[in-house]
Amino acid sequence: MAEEVTPHNIHILLICYPSQGHINPMLRLAKRIAAKGILVTCSSSSVVRDDLAAASGVSAGGDGVPFGAGRLRFDFLDDPFDGTLLDLEDFLRHLETAGRLALADLLRRQAEAGRPVSCVIGNPFLPWVTDVAADAGIPSAVLWVQSCAVFSVYYHFVHGLAEFPREDDLEARFMLPGLPTLSVADVPSFLHASHPYKVLGDTIQDQFRNMGKASWVFVNSFAELERDVIAALPSVRPRPPQLIPVGPLVELGDQDDAPVRGDLIKAADDCIGWLDAQAPRSVVYASVGSIVTLSTEVIAEMAYGLASTGRPFLWVVRPDTRPLLPEGFLDAAVAGRGMVVPWSPQDRVLAHASTACFLTHCGWNSTLETVAAGVPVLAFPQWGDQCTDAKFLVDELRMGVLLRAPLRREGVREAVDAATTGAEADAMFANAMFWSAAARAALTPGGSSDRNVQAFIDEVSRQARQRTS
Repeated sequence: MAEEVTPHNIHILLICYPSQGHINPMLRLAKRIAAKGILVTCSSSSVVRDDLAAASGVSAGGDGVPFGAGRLRFDFLDDPFDGTLLDLEDFLRHLETAGRLALADLLRRQAEAGRPVSCVIGNPFLPWVTDVAADAGIPSAVLWVQSCAVFSVYYHFVHGLAEFPREDDLEARFMLPGLPTLSVADVPSFLHASHPYKVLGDTIQDQFRNMGKASWVFVNSFAELERDVIAALPSVRPRPPQLIPVGPLVELGDQDDAPVRGDLIKAADDCIGWLDAQAPRSVVYASVGSIVTLSTEVIAEMAYGLASTGRPFLWVVRPDTRPLLPEGFLDAAVAGRGMVVPWSPQDRVLAHASTACFLTHCGWNSTLETVAAGVPVLAFPQWGDQCTDAKFLVDELRMGVLLRAPLRREGVREAVDAATTGAEADAMFANAMFWSAAARAALTPGGSSDRNVQAFIDEVSRQARQRTS
Protein backbone atom coordinates (compact mmCIF):
# COMPACT_ATOMS: atom_id res chain seq x y z
CA MET A 1 0.00 0.00 0.00
CA ALA A 2 1.34 3.43 -0.95
CA GLU A 3 2.26 5.78 1.87
CA GLU A 4 -0.49 8.29 2.62
CA VAL A 5 0.43 11.78 1.41
CA THR A 6 0.09 14.44 4.11
CA PRO A 7 1.65 17.90 4.53
CA HIS A 8 4.23 16.24 6.77
CA ASN A 9 5.74 14.18 3.94
CA ILE A 10 5.59 16.92 1.30
CA HIS A 11 9.03 18.32 0.36
CA ILE A 12 9.36 21.73 -1.32
CA LEU A 13 12.68 22.85 -2.84
CA LEU A 14 13.32 26.57 -3.39
CA ILE A 15 16.27 27.61 -5.55
CA CYS A 16 17.37 31.15 -6.30
CA TYR A 17 20.01 33.31 -7.92
CA PRO A 18 22.98 33.74 -5.52
CA SER A 19 22.56 37.37 -4.49
CA GLN A 20 21.20 39.03 -1.36
CA GLY A 21 18.15 40.47 -3.08
CA HIS A 22 17.04 37.00 -4.19
CA ILE A 23 18.10 35.06 -1.11
CA ASN A 24 16.03 37.20 1.26
CA PRO A 25 12.59 36.58 -0.31
CA MET A 26 13.43 32.93 -1.01
CA LEU A 27 14.35 32.26 2.59
CA ARG A 28 11.36 34.14 3.94
CA LEU A 29 8.94 32.23 1.71
CA ALA A 30 10.67 29.02 2.76
CA LYS A 31 10.03 29.86 6.40
CA ARG A 32 6.36 30.64 5.79
CA ILE A 33 5.89 27.28 4.04
CA ALA A 34 7.89 25.33 6.62
CA ALA A 35 5.93 26.90 9.47
CA LYS A 36 2.83 25.10 8.19
CA GLY A 37 4.37 21.67 8.74
CA ILE A 38 6.33 21.19 5.51
CA LEU A 39 9.89 20.02 4.87
CA VAL A 40 11.56 22.81 2.87
CA THR A 41 14.99 22.81 1.27
CA CYS A 42 16.65 26.09 0.24
CA SER A 43 19.22 25.94 -2.53
CA SER A 44 21.41 28.15 -4.67
CA SER A 45 24.81 28.09 -6.33
CA SER A 46 27.74 26.73 -4.37
CA VAL A 47 29.31 30.22 -4.54
CA VAL A 48 27.20 31.26 -1.53
CA ARG A 49 27.27 27.92 0.32
CA ASP A 50 29.72 28.90 3.05
CA ASP A 51 28.42 32.43 3.60
CA LEU A 52 24.78 31.37 3.73
CA ALA A 53 25.48 28.43 6.01
CA ALA A 54 27.33 30.77 8.36
CA ALA A 55 24.59 33.42 8.25
CA SER A 56 21.76 30.95 8.79
CA GLY A 57 23.44 28.70 11.30
CA VAL A 58 22.24 25.69 9.33
CA SER A 59 24.76 23.18 7.94
CA ALA A 60 24.40 22.40 4.26
CA GLY A 61 23.22 18.91 3.33
CA GLY A 62 22.03 17.91 6.79
CA ASP A 63 18.58 17.38 8.26
CA GLY A 64 18.09 21.09 8.87
CA VAL A 65 16.34 22.69 11.82
CA PRO A 66 12.76 22.74 13.12
CA PHE A 67 10.82 25.77 11.99
CA GLY A 68 7.24 26.20 13.11
CA ALA A 69 5.52 22.88 12.54
CA GLY A 70 7.98 21.87 9.80
CA ARG A 71 11.70 21.75 9.03
CA LEU A 72 14.05 23.97 7.08
CA ARG A 73 17.28 22.73 5.50
CA PHE A 74 19.92 23.81 2.96
CA ASP A 75 21.39 21.81 0.10
CA PHE A 76 23.43 23.56 -2.58
CA LEU A 77 24.10 22.89 -6.24
CA ASP A 78 27.36 21.17 -7.07
CA ASP A 79 28.33 23.74 -9.70
CA PRO A 80 32.12 24.17 -9.35
CA PHE A 81 33.16 27.78 -9.68
CA ASP A 82 36.82 28.76 -9.89
CA GLY A 83 36.30 32.47 -9.34
CA THR A 84 37.56 33.53 -12.79
CA LEU A 85 34.14 34.30 -14.26
CA LEU A 86 34.19 38.03 -13.67
CA ASP A 87 31.78 38.92 -16.46
CA LEU A 88 28.09 38.80 -15.49
CA GLU A 89 27.08 37.23 -18.78
CA ASP A 90 29.68 34.49 -18.32
CA PHE A 91 28.47 33.87 -14.78
CA LEU A 92 24.83 33.53 -15.88
CA ARG A 93 25.92 31.15 -18.63
CA HIS A 94 27.90 29.14 -16.08
CA LEU A 95 24.89 28.98 -13.76
CA GLU A 96 22.73 27.55 -16.52
CA THR A 97 25.27 25.13 -17.96
CA ALA A 98 26.45 23.72 -14.64
CA GLY A 99 23.17 24.38 -12.84
CA ARG A 100 20.97 22.26 -15.07
CA LEU A 101 23.04 19.15 -14.38
CA ALA A 102 23.55 20.03 -10.73
CA LEU A 103 19.83 20.60 -10.08
CA ALA A 104 18.92 17.31 -11.75
CA ASP A 105 21.50 15.60 -9.52
CA LEU A 106 20.19 17.38 -6.43
CA LEU A 107 16.63 16.22 -7.16
CA ARG A 108 17.90 12.66 -7.64
CA ARG A 109 19.81 12.76 -4.36
CA GLN A 110 16.72 13.93 -2.48
CA ALA A 111 14.73 10.98 -3.79
CA GLU A 112 17.50 8.54 -2.89
CA ALA A 113 17.59 10.00 0.63
CA GLY A 114 13.89 9.22 1.06
CA ARG A 115 12.65 12.80 0.71
CA PRO A 116 11.57 13.14 -2.94
CA VAL A 117 10.80 16.71 -3.97
CA SER A 118 7.10 17.48 -4.44
CA CYS A 119 7.55 20.92 -6.04
CA VAL A 120 10.45 23.14 -7.17
CA ILE A 121 10.19 26.90 -6.78
CA GLY A 122 12.65 28.95 -8.85
CA ASN A 123 13.05 32.66 -9.53
CA PRO A 124 13.37 35.01 -12.53
CA PHE A 125 17.15 34.89 -13.00
CA LEU A 126 17.10 31.08 -13.32
CA PRO A 127 14.56 30.48 -16.12
CA TRP A 128 15.97 26.99 -16.79
CA VAL A 129 14.82 25.65 -13.40
CA THR A 130 11.31 25.01 -14.74
CA ASP A 131 12.81 22.93 -17.58
CA VAL A 132 14.78 20.73 -15.19
CA ALA A 133 11.75 20.21 -12.95
CA ALA A 134 9.58 19.32 -15.95
CA ASP A 135 12.17 16.79 -17.16
CA ALA A 136 12.08 15.18 -13.71
CA GLY A 137 8.27 15.08 -13.73
CA ILE A 138 8.05 17.48 -10.77
CA PRO A 139 5.62 20.43 -10.65
CA SER A 140 7.28 23.83 -10.51
CA ALA A 141 6.55 27.37 -9.48
CA VAL A 142 8.24 30.74 -9.98
CA LEU A 143 8.72 33.30 -7.23
CA TRP A 144 8.60 36.71 -8.91
CA VAL A 145 10.72 38.87 -6.60
CA GLN A 146 9.57 42.22 -7.92
CA SER A 147 6.19 43.95 -7.91
CA CYS A 148 3.04 43.01 -9.80
CA ALA A 149 3.32 46.38 -11.54
CA VAL A 150 6.80 45.56 -12.81
CA PHE A 151 5.58 42.11 -13.85
CA SER A 152 2.90 43.79 -15.97
CA VAL A 153 5.41 46.16 -17.58
CA TYR A 154 7.72 43.28 -18.53
CA TYR A 155 4.82 41.14 -19.76
CA HIS A 156 3.52 43.88 -22.05
CA PHE A 157 7.04 44.53 -23.35
CA VAL A 158 7.95 40.89 -24.00
CA HIS A 159 4.68 40.19 -25.83
CA GLY A 160 4.62 43.48 -27.74
CA LEU A 161 1.29 44.52 -26.22
CA ALA A 162 2.07 48.21 -25.78
CA GLU A 163 4.11 50.89 -27.49
CA PHE A 164 6.81 51.98 -25.08
CA PRO A 165 8.28 55.48 -25.51
CA ARG A 166 11.78 55.98 -26.80
CA GLU A 167 14.40 56.18 -24.09
CA ASP A 168 15.20 59.79 -24.98
CA ASP A 169 11.56 60.92 -25.03
CA LEU A 170 11.33 62.15 -21.46
CA GLU A 171 8.00 63.92 -22.02
CA ALA A 172 6.12 60.88 -23.36
CA ARG A 173 3.49 59.20 -21.21
CA PHE A 174 1.79 55.82 -21.64
CA MET A 175 -0.68 53.62 -19.79
CA LEU A 176 -1.05 49.92 -19.06
CA PRO A 177 -4.11 48.22 -17.54
CA GLY A 178 -4.37 48.76 -13.80
CA LEU A 179 -1.33 51.05 -13.65
CA PRO A 180 -1.02 54.82 -13.32
CA THR A 181 0.28 56.89 -16.21
CA LEU A 182 3.98 56.10 -16.67
CA SER A 183 6.94 57.89 -18.22
CA VAL A 184 10.10 56.39 -19.62
CA ALA A 185 11.76 57.21 -16.28
CA ASP A 186 9.29 54.90 -14.54
CA VAL A 187 10.10 51.87 -16.74
CA PRO A 188 12.53 49.24 -15.40
CA SER A 189 15.84 50.36 -16.82
CA PHE A 190 16.71 46.83 -17.97
CA LEU A 191 14.38 47.53 -20.91
CA HIS A 192 16.45 50.51 -22.07
CA ALA A 193 18.93 49.89 -24.86
CA SER A 194 21.60 51.90 -23.04
CA HIS A 195 21.47 49.90 -19.81
CA PRO A 196 24.90 48.37 -19.07
CA TYR A 197 23.39 45.17 -17.65
CA LYS A 198 21.27 44.28 -20.65
CA VAL A 199 21.97 40.60 -20.00
CA LEU A 200 19.84 40.79 -16.85
CA GLY A 201 16.91 42.19 -18.80
CA ASP A 202 17.37 39.45 -21.39
CA THR A 203 17.40 36.79 -18.68
CA ILE A 204 14.17 38.12 -17.14
CA GLN A 205 12.54 38.15 -20.58
CA ASP A 206 13.62 34.53 -21.07
CA GLN A 207 11.73 33.70 -17.87
CA PHE A 208 8.56 35.24 -19.28
CA ARG A 209 8.85 33.12 -22.38
CA ASN A 210 9.34 30.03 -20.20
CA MET A 211 6.84 30.82 -17.47
CA GLY A 212 4.00 28.81 -18.99
CA LYS A 213 5.71 25.63 -17.81
CA ALA A 214 5.24 26.62 -14.17
CA SER A 215 2.09 25.56 -12.34
CA TRP A 216 2.18 28.57 -10.00
CA VAL A 217 3.58 32.09 -10.24
CA PHE A 218 4.04 33.58 -6.78
CA VAL A 219 4.75 37.25 -6.30
CA ASN A 220 6.39 38.99 -3.37
CA SER A 221 3.52 41.41 -2.83
CA PHE A 222 0.09 41.39 -1.23
CA ALA A 223 -3.34 41.71 -2.76
CA GLU A 224 -4.30 44.90 -0.96
CA LEU A 225 -1.16 46.76 -2.09
CA GLU A 226 -1.55 46.11 -5.83
CA ARG A 227 -5.25 45.41 -6.18
CA ASP A 228 -5.74 47.32 -9.45
CA VAL A 229 -2.96 45.67 -11.46
CA ILE A 230 -3.80 42.21 -10.12
CA ALA A 231 -7.43 42.72 -11.17
CA ALA A 232 -6.44 44.02 -14.62
CA LEU A 233 -3.99 41.30 -15.67
CA PRO A 234 -6.60 38.59 -16.43
CA SER A 235 -8.07 40.83 -19.16
CA VAL A 236 -4.72 41.08 -20.99
CA ARG A 237 -4.33 38.93 -24.13
CA PRO A 238 -2.46 36.70 -24.44
CA ARG A 239 -3.49 36.06 -20.87
CA PRO A 240 -0.60 36.10 -18.40
CA PRO A 241 -0.29 33.49 -15.65
CA GLN A 242 -2.27 34.17 -12.51
CA LEU A 243 -0.16 36.01 -9.97
CA ILE A 244 -0.44 34.61 -6.45
CA PRO A 245 0.59 37.18 -3.82
CA VAL A 246 2.44 35.59 -0.89
CA GLY A 247 4.10 38.69 0.56
CA PRO A 248 5.33 40.91 1.85
CA LEU A 249 8.20 38.48 2.40
CA VAL A 250 9.69 40.41 5.30
CA GLU A 251 10.67 39.74 8.87
CA LEU A 252 8.12 41.40 11.13
CA GLY A 253 9.07 43.10 14.37
CA ASP A 254 7.67 40.30 16.51
CA GLN A 255 9.96 37.85 14.68
CA ASP A 256 13.21 39.61 15.53
CA ASP A 257 14.63 36.58 17.28
CA ALA A 258 13.48 34.10 14.64
CA PRO A 259 16.40 31.83 13.68
CA VAL A 260 17.74 31.31 10.18
CA ARG A 261 18.75 34.59 8.58
CA GLY A 262 20.42 34.99 5.20
CA ASP A 263 22.66 38.06 5.47
CA LEU A 264 25.72 37.45 3.27
CA ILE A 265 27.41 40.47 4.86
CA LYS A 266 27.58 40.32 8.65
CA ALA A 267 25.36 42.96 10.22
CA ALA A 268 26.93 45.30 12.75
CA ASP A 269 26.27 44.05 16.28
CA ASP A 270 25.67 47.45 17.85
CA CYS A 271 23.04 48.95 15.50
CA ILE A 272 20.06 48.27 17.74
CA GLY A 273 21.82 49.37 20.92
CA TRP A 274 22.74 52.65 19.23
CA LEU A 275 19.13 53.14 18.07
CA ASP A 276 17.90 52.46 21.60
CA ALA A 277 19.80 55.55 22.75
CA GLN A 278 18.12 57.86 20.20
CA ALA A 279 14.88 59.79 20.56
CA PRO A 280 11.69 58.39 18.99
CA ARG A 281 11.37 59.10 15.25
CA SER A 282 14.65 61.02 15.13
CA VAL A 283 17.03 58.86 13.06
CA VAL A 284 17.60 59.06 9.32
CA TYR A 285 18.40 55.54 8.10
CA ALA A 286 20.23 55.28 4.75
CA SER A 287 21.07 52.22 2.66
CA VAL A 288 21.29 51.47 -1.06
CA GLY A 289 21.30 47.70 -0.67
CA SER A 290 23.79 45.02 -1.57
CA ILE A 291 24.51 45.76 -5.24
CA VAL A 292 24.04 49.44 -6.13
CA THR A 293 27.37 51.23 -6.60
CA LEU A 294 27.51 55.01 -6.19
CA SER A 295 30.22 57.34 -7.48
CA THR A 296 32.69 59.08 -5.20
CA GLU A 297 30.89 62.38 -5.84
CA VAL A 298 27.49 60.97 -4.92
CA ILE A 299 28.91 59.33 -1.77
CA ALA A 300 30.38 62.66 -0.71
CA GLU A 301 27.15 64.57 -1.31
CA MET A 302 25.17 61.96 0.59
CA ALA A 303 27.66 62.03 3.46
CA TYR A 304 27.60 65.80 3.87
CA GLY A 305 23.86 65.89 3.27
CA LEU A 306 23.18 63.40 6.08
CA ALA A 307 25.53 65.28 8.41
CA SER A 308 23.84 68.60 7.61
CA THR A 309 20.38 67.49 8.72
CA GLY A 310 21.21 67.96 12.39
CA ARG A 311 19.63 64.57 13.03
CA PRO A 312 21.25 61.31 14.11
CA PHE A 313 21.79 59.06 11.12
CA LEU A 314 22.54 55.39 10.60
CA TRP A 315 24.21 54.84 7.23
CA VAL A 316 25.00 51.47 5.65
CA VAL A 317 28.23 51.79 3.67
CA ARG A 318 29.34 48.41 2.36
CA PRO A 319 33.02 47.43 2.71
CA ASP A 320 33.57 47.90 -1.05
CA THR A 321 32.23 51.47 -0.83
CA ARG A 322 33.89 52.55 2.40
CA PRO A 323 37.12 53.78 0.69
CA LEU A 324 35.00 56.34 -1.22
CA LEU A 325 33.94 58.20 1.92
CA PRO A 326 35.32 61.74 2.24
CA GLU A 327 38.56 61.93 4.20
CA GLY A 328 37.90 62.34 7.88
CA PHE A 329 34.16 61.79 7.56
CA LEU A 330 34.05 58.67 9.72
CA ASP A 331 35.74 60.42 12.62
CA ALA A 332 33.44 63.39 12.24
CA ALA A 333 30.37 61.15 12.08
CA VAL A 334 31.29 59.33 15.27
CA ALA A 335 32.13 62.60 17.01
CA GLY A 336 28.78 63.99 15.89
CA ARG A 337 25.51 62.11 15.81
CA GLY A 338 26.11 59.59 13.03
CA MET A 339 26.85 55.89 12.83
CA VAL A 340 28.30 54.22 9.71
CA VAL A 341 28.12 50.41 9.46
CA PRO A 342 29.01 47.85 6.76
CA TRP A 343 25.60 46.17 6.99
CA SER A 344 22.53 46.30 9.22
CA PRO A 345 19.67 44.06 10.32
CA GLN A 346 17.43 46.26 8.16
CA ASP A 347 14.10 44.78 9.20
CA ARG A 348 14.90 45.52 12.85
CA VAL A 349 16.22 49.00 12.08
CA LEU A 350 13.09 49.98 10.17
CA ALA A 351 10.86 48.58 12.91
CA HIS A 352 12.71 50.53 15.61
CA ALA A 353 10.82 53.39 17.28
CA SER A 354 13.71 55.82 16.77
CA THR A 355 13.74 55.50 12.95
CA ALA A 356 12.12 58.53 11.31
CA CYS A 357 12.71 57.98 7.59
CA PHE A 358 14.58 55.76 5.15
CA LEU A 359 16.85 56.95 2.33
CA THR A 360 16.55 53.98 -0.01
CA HIS A 361 17.44 52.88 -3.52
CA CYS A 362 13.90 51.44 -3.68
CA GLY A 363 14.82 47.83 -4.37
CA TRP A 364 11.66 45.78 -3.96
CA ASN A 365 12.82 44.03 -0.78
CA SER A 366 13.65 47.37 0.84
CA THR A 367 10.39 48.83 -0.47
CA LEU A 368 8.33 46.10 1.17
CA GLU A 369 10.35 46.27 4.38
CA THR A 370 9.65 50.00 4.74
CA VAL A 371 5.98 49.50 3.82
CA ALA A 372 5.63 46.79 6.48
CA ALA A 373 7.43 48.96 9.06
CA GLY A 374 5.43 52.09 8.26
CA VAL A 375 8.47 54.34 7.65
CA PRO A 376 8.39 57.29 5.18
CA VAL A 377 11.01 57.22 2.43
CA LEU A 378 13.50 59.37 0.59
CA ALA A 379 13.38 57.56 -2.75
CA PHE A 380 16.72 57.43 -4.57
CA PRO A 381 16.31 54.85 -7.38
CA GLN A 382 19.29 53.88 -9.53
CA TRP A 383 18.29 51.21 -12.06
CA GLY A 384 16.17 48.15 -12.77
CA ASP A 385 12.78 47.97 -11.09
CA GLN A 386 13.86 50.58 -8.54
CA CYS A 387 12.61 53.28 -10.93
CA THR A 388 9.09 51.84 -10.93
CA ASP A 389 9.12 51.15 -7.20
CA ALA A 390 10.02 54.78 -6.46
CA LYS A 391 7.13 55.97 -8.60
CA PHE A 392 4.68 53.91 -6.54
CA LEU A 393 6.16 54.81 -3.15
CA VAL A 394 6.04 58.53 -3.83
CA ASP A 395 3.10 59.09 -6.20
CA GLU A 396 0.73 56.21 -5.44
CA LEU A 397 1.30 55.19 -1.82
CA ARG A 398 2.24 58.81 -1.01
CA MET A 399 4.62 57.84 1.76
CA GLY A 400 7.75 59.70 0.75
CA VAL A 401 9.61 62.14 -1.46
CA LEU A 402 11.87 61.70 -4.48
CA LEU A 403 15.58 62.53 -4.26
CA ARG A 404 16.36 63.85 -7.71
CA ALA A 405 19.60 63.42 -9.63
CA PRO A 406 22.20 64.77 -9.60
CA LEU A 407 22.29 64.28 -5.85
CA ARG A 408 23.28 67.36 -3.87
CA ARG A 409 23.77 67.69 -0.13
CA GLU A 410 21.13 70.43 -0.03
CA GLY A 411 18.68 68.06 -1.69
CA VAL A 412 19.31 65.40 0.98
CA ARG A 413 18.71 67.90 3.77
CA GLU A 414 15.56 69.28 2.14
CA ALA A 415 14.16 65.80 1.52
CA VAL A 416 14.75 64.79 5.15
CA ASP A 417 12.98 67.94 6.30
CA ALA A 418 10.07 67.29 3.93
CA ALA A 419 9.60 63.72 5.17
CA THR A 420 9.91 64.53 8.87
CA THR A 421 8.71 68.07 9.58
CA GLY A 422 7.41 69.44 6.28
CA ALA A 423 3.83 70.34 5.39
CA GLU A 424 3.11 66.82 4.09
CA ALA A 425 5.12 64.90 6.71
CA ASP A 426 2.16 63.98 8.90
CA ALA A 427 0.20 62.74 5.87
CA MET A 428 3.19 60.68 4.68
CA PHE A 429 3.52 59.08 8.09
CA ALA A 430 -0.22 58.35 8.27
CA ASN A 431 -0.10 56.73 4.82
CA ALA A 432 2.95 54.70 5.82
CA MET A 433 1.16 53.44 8.93
CA PHE A 434 -1.94 52.55 6.89
CA TRP A 435 0.08 50.38 4.54
CA SER A 436 1.99 48.86 7.44
CA ALA A 437 -1.26 47.65 8.98
CA ALA A 438 -2.41 46.26 5.63
CA ALA A 439 0.90 44.42 5.10
CA ARG A 440 0.77 42.82 8.52
CA ALA A 441 -2.86 41.82 8.09
CA ALA A 442 -2.00 39.99 4.85
CA LEU A 443 0.50 37.79 6.74
CA THR A 444 -1.60 36.97 9.78
CA PRO A 445 -3.36 33.58 9.93
CA GLY A 446 -6.28 33.86 7.53
CA GLY A 447 -4.87 36.98 5.85
CA SER A 448 -4.79 37.22 2.04
CA SER A 449 -1.18 36.06 1.58
CA ASP A 450 -1.40 33.44 4.32
CA ARG A 451 -4.44 31.92 2.60
CA ASN A 452 -2.53 31.76 -0.69
CA VAL A 453 0.39 29.89 0.93
CA GLN A 454 -2.02 27.42 2.51
CA ALA A 455 -3.89 26.92 -0.78
CA PHE A 456 -0.58 26.10 -2.50
CA ILE A 457 0.30 23.52 0.16
CA ASP A 458 -3.15 21.98 -0.15
CA GLU A 459 -2.82 21.73 -3.94
CA VAL A 460 0.68 20.21 -3.82
CA SER A 461 -0.64 17.64 -1.33
CA ARG A 462 -3.60 16.86 -3.60
CA GLN A 463 -1.37 16.38 -6.65
CA ALA A 464 1.00 14.16 -4.66
CA ARG A 465 -1.91 11.97 -3.58
CA GLN A 466 -2.98 11.60 -7.20
CA ARG A 467 0.53 10.51 -8.25
CA THR A 468 0.72 7.88 -5.53
CA SER A 469 -2.83 6.52 -5.81
